[in-house]
Amino acid sequence: MSRKRPVEEYEKSFAFRFKRWMSGEKDPFIGEVEMHPQAEPEDPEAAFRFVEEKEYREPARMRIDAKASTIYSRGYIVMSIIVCLALVAILSLAVSHLPSIGDAANPTNNEVGKRYIEQGLQETGSINIVTGMILTYRAFDTFGETTVLFIATCCVMMLIMVENEEKRKKLKLDDFGLEPLDDPILKIVARFLCPIIFMFGIYVVLNGHLSPGGGFSGGSIIGAGMILHAAAFGFPTTQKFFNEHIYVIIKVSALMCYGLIAIYFFYTGANGLPSIFPKGIPGAILSGGIILPIDICVGTEVACTIYAFYALFRRGGL
Repeated sequence: MSRKRPVEEYEKSFAFRFKRWMSGEKDPFIGEVEMHPQAEPEDPEAAFRFVEEKEYREPARMRIDAKASTIYSRGYIVMSIIVCLALVAILSLAVSHLPSIGDAANPTNNEVGKRYIEQGLQETGSINIVTGMILTYRAFDTFGETTVLFIATCCVMMLIMVENEEKRKKLKLDDFGLEPLDDPILKIVARFLCPIIFMFGIYVVLNGHLSPGGGFSGGSIIGAGMILHAAAFGFPTTQKFFNEHIYVIIKVSALMCYGLIAIYFFYTGANGLPSIFPKGIPGAILSGGIILPIDICVGTEVACTIYAFYALFRRGGL
């Protein structure tokens, strides 16, 4: 049985106070928080004078800021004109000291170009003079260009590479849901063109010392074929023969092989030692000394770089 409680005891209970607070009969802050009424200002007109002075000061400050901005803008324009005129004067002075067109003393008429043309075939074994020049005489420069491609791909991978497949799906980095992957026309055309593109790219790479082409051109063609294959059949199908692990192995191995071949070529050439890369018979596929293996390394590097850029920017992974 419940017992009756005195009114005085019930009014002291938490249930009674909570009920009054919920019904709004009592303000919980009254008697609990120290509150004082706002004091009347001694000078009521002082507040109006402060507002009026502020209104007068604001336009003056804005006028000062506008004046400083105008001075800065004019100074910026004047300095820009001075810098441009100085640059024009320097360039004009440099052009005035260039040799005249057709002069026998021009840098284009020195012994370097003559050496490339007259003795290039004998010294490089390459029928393609341009390829023989950039992969033997200027092999160090070409190695620098290949290294730039490697570093650029590494930087892009560090910025937008998503290694976890589950995280990639969660972030919806695949845009396959927005494209008609089951397009029969695209698949049929890609199934017909991809082998032709790959074969032509390999042909351009292997014949760089015999005809126009080489590693850069052939690698671009192979990279375009890989992009077409990924766009038509999807990344899972492309990853069956070219995934992240294969990409790393091929790309690093190609650059290291290029570097070792170049070092060996520089060492033997500087010391007059015979090379293990024979020049062969000019016009034969196995000729040109180090040009053919370097073309293969460069073509592999370029193809991997082109496909990696496409894959990384499209889905965050290879």
